[in-house]
Amino acid sequence: MTVTQTVSTLTCPRCGHRSREDMPGNACVWFYECPACAALLRPRPGDCCVFCSYGDVPCPPVQEGQGCCT
Repeated sequence: MTVTQTVSTLTCPRCGHRSREDMPGNACVWFYECPACAALLRPRPGDCCVFCSYGDVPCPPVQEGQGCCT
């Protein structure tokens, strides 16, 4: 049995700033403002949330094999 991780480190594609963030277990995060440069991050095409696009760990539903967040 695999344990679902609920923390991911987001990396801003604009300035490279890394920020450790808690992930909700049952909702997507579609927008995230970089605390360093104020860039507004949105999911890349084909990804369901900013954690899947810019995080070192995908969102919990993807980790659990459920696909995109519901």
